[in-house]
Amino acid sequence: MEFSINPVSPEKAAASHLLLPVAGDKLPSGLQKLDQATAGALGALLAGGELTAKAGSVLASHVTLGGKLVRVVLLQLGEAPQAADLRSAAAAGARALLAGKTADADVVLALPKGIDASETVAALAQALVVEEYRFDDFKSNPEPRPVLTQVNFAVAPKADVAGLEAAVARGAAVGRGMNLTRQLGNLPANVCTPTYLADEAVRLGKQQGLKVQVLDQPELEKLGMNSFLAVAKGSVQPPKLIVLEYRNGKKGAKPVVLVGKGITFDSGGISLKPGEGMDEMKYDMCGAATVLGTMQAAAQLALPINLVGVIATCENMPAGNANKPGDIVKSMAGLSIEVLNTDAEGRLILCDALTYAARFEPETVVDIATLTGACIIALGHVATGLYANDEPLAAELLQAAEHTGDKAWRLPLWDDYQEQLKSNFADLANIGGRPAGSVTAACFLARFTKDYRWAHLDIAGTAWKSGAAKGATGRPVPLLVEFLAERARHAAKKAK
Repeated sequence: MEFSINPVSPEKAAASHLLLPVAGDKLPSGLQKLDQATAGALGALLAGGELTAKAGSVLASHVTLGGKLVRVVLLQLGEAPQAADLRSAAAAGARALLAGKTADADVVLALPKGIDASETVAALAQALVVEEYRFDDFKSNPEPRPVLTQVNFAVAPKADVAGLEAAVARGAAVGRGMNLTRQLGNLPANVCTPTYLADEAVRLGKQQGLKVQVLDQPELEKLGMNSFLAVAKGSVQPPKLIVLEYRNGKKGAKPVVLVGKGITFDSGGISLKPGEGMDEMKYDMCGAATVLGTMQAAAQLALPINLVGVIATCENMPAGNANKPGDIVKSMAGLSIEVLNTDAEGRLILCDALTYAARFEPETVVDIATLTGACIIALGHVATGLYANDEPLAAELLQAAEHTGDKAWRLPLWDDYQEQLKSNFADLANIGGRPAGSVTAACFLARFTKDYRWAHLDIAGTAWKSGAAKGATGRPVPLLVEFLAERARHAAKKAK
């Protein structure tokens, strides 16, 4: 889908499909001439009372404009809309536009006073890209896809076109990053293997100018990644450590490192999961997919930042040679780990990836992982669990979550919980029992992140949806892109 900013009076909008945002029960003053050009049809539609005051309500109809029949969609932003209202309205407006039968549409931004045009166009661009996505790769007779390919934002002739173009680019890049993450998550595990993820990283590197390195098993063995390899050995699929580098910041500036959990299928291993719902364990690589989606967005936006992605990817399968409860493995960091449950495998691959991340001398490390069912018990499917060993870093991530609506909630990382990870036979155990399961998982990872600022995002409850709406969500790409963009803005201001 292509976007453009068109500084033109509303009554001169040329598309046969118009989206008209309104706030409340009055037509914005900027739409008065357009209303006159339709012989008062727009005002009559709004006065009819069918468009409710709730943000996201839509009313579609046809009017005559310039001698031709035009489909118009009135989109309710709500009176005095907040950011959440704007996001809700943008999603509804995107669905309404995509339901049309034309290849182009005009979004007429004659916004009421007090509503930020940049935030509006960014939200609409992101929503249009996200709502356009379909996963029908394996259907013999997929439903017809939306025909909309061009969206023009009709703005006031004196509008800040450059600023609005930047806002549209931001929204579209986030949407495309989310869709890459969703696509990889939705693919079945017999397609999206560790090798497939590595190939996708290489493709992304060529497309976006990233340096990509893929480490195979012999190299992982030389590095001493025995904890990671212990998880992988029950599968015929070879493990991969994928490293992507995006260097667009100040030369020599320490990078942000994103570490993603990439279990392309999690059977639980010898500690086998129940059969019901096990198909959804293809989503256990959504942390890895998030890293790829975020790096794509950062590159497309040319963020002036140094960024590294590290993805540990393998399958967790039962086999005669598989990791067993009671086994003891030694991590890359030299700590021995008693494996009490092979289904707590994410932390076993992440601990080695987090140790590897230290070689980049990072300014900050953020790992993203569908780590624990316990996080779903604690926070449901609304908020991502956030842990951090640094207060300012936690505040940055929470601010990004608030700004984007990609919700996160901070949970404790107190040393008191480390007691649950004690082992009689090794330096630590890989589980700490049922109490505070998400917290003890984070505390396990904290043992390997003492040398840098670190945050952990447990996305087990937010990375995908079940039921009728089953599918990957693309979260927390919006949160992470905003986090990186804000860092880039801060660095730019500091450099002046």
